[in-house]
Amino acid sequence: MRVLGMISGTSHDGVDVAVVDFEVRDGVLHGTVGYTGTVGYPPELRQRLVRALPPAPLTFAEACALDTLIGQAFAGVAADAIERGGPVDLICSHGQTVYHWTEGQRVLGTLQIGQPAWIAERTGVPVVADVRIRDIVAGGQGAPIVALMDSMLLAGLPGHPAALNLGGIANMTVVRAAGVRAAGVPAAGDGPIAYDTGPANALIDAAVVRFSGGRRSYDVDGELAAAGTVHSGLLEQLLAEPYYALPAPKTTGKELFNADYVDKALALFPGIGDADAVATFTALTAQTVADEVRRYGVDTLAVSGGGSDNPTLMAMLASRLSGVRLTTTAEFGAPTATKEAIAFALVGWQTAHGLAGNAPSATGAAGGRILGSIVPGTGPLRLPEPVAVAPTALRLIGERHE
Repeated sequence: MRVLGMISGTSHDGVDVAVVDFEVRDGVLHGTVGYTGTVGYPPELRQRLVRALPPAPLTFAEACALDTLIGQAFAGVAADAIERGGPVDLICSHGQTVYHWTEGQRVLGTLQIGQPAWIAERTGVPVVADVRIRDIVAGGQGAPIVALMDSMLLAGLPGHPAALNLGGIANMTVVRAAGVRAAGVPAAGDGPIAYDTGPANALIDAAVVRFSGGRRSYDVDGELAAAGTVHSGLLEQLLAEPYYALPAPKTTGKELFNADYVDKALALFPGIGDADAVATFTALTAQTVADEVRRYGVDTLAVSGGGSDNPTLMAMLASRLSGVRLTTTAEFGAPTATKEAIAFALVGWQTAHGLAGNAPSATGAAGGRILGSIVPGTGPLRLPEPVAVAPTALRLIGERHE
């Protein structure tokens, strides 16, 4: 089954897409990764989206408009991917998260926009969408949904491997943990542990936008952070954030880590220059990730997401993780820029085959749940026969072109 996965992450910069041809052989799910790509939002749409995000007030009229415009953008990306990569049997669209409603460690709701009917109408292909809410209704965090793919992809590694995605928010999946667990954390053998460690690029990007007056949206190649010096007082203040002390499972987002958060932190230390501020927010990401990696005795860390392309962030992370093998998900067949699109292609495959798409030990849900709602395509909706035994390992390879 050929599945097209799509997502726009917490950096809100565009749509990642991947086409994967899945086949079960000898109990292992094999995926041939074909077309992959990232398509940026039109600048005016991205600006409109960013202006509407928390803590900004928002009307239903603007929410409706953005749901439509982002749905149309996703539809265009999907149609182009099919034209370039060939026909697909199913699309799984994560859409764009605009709000994740949390109270302490409880998640009460989540909202992803990008109306999937536009995708189904444009492509004629059935679409799985709204994939997070079923896990939340079952008592979970609704994230990280990528924990299922992470645990399947790294299942064959020895020791205590983990996957780390550095988008706007950093999330980590610990496949097999070592050491003492905190209260509420699953015991060894109960499945992967996965949660949001805190900000990845969210605060770095917000600081860059603040100091550049909006002329730049991120720290290109980590150059600004590399030119600065970490401000110890600011870093100490940032590390006092109560979120970091919460036990897993837990999730967060730009409802907390946003431009206002940066402004309030910098107001406590007037006079900090742009390079030093960006260096400090970069160090915050590296430190909070490293603390969690050490907490669970991780010995191999496979990194993906936009932050993996930031050499300053990766160097800060490496300096704090002596003895840990740092690699990227590309080593396991998942390109760093589109790994999460591949993960949602997997979610779509699981849903179509009647299999749970969440990892309950990671999200805290009461059990495995089939995720999403299905919007039919042009013809009758025909799902494959359910799979009796869910595969526990995933092997990804790139498509061969003669």
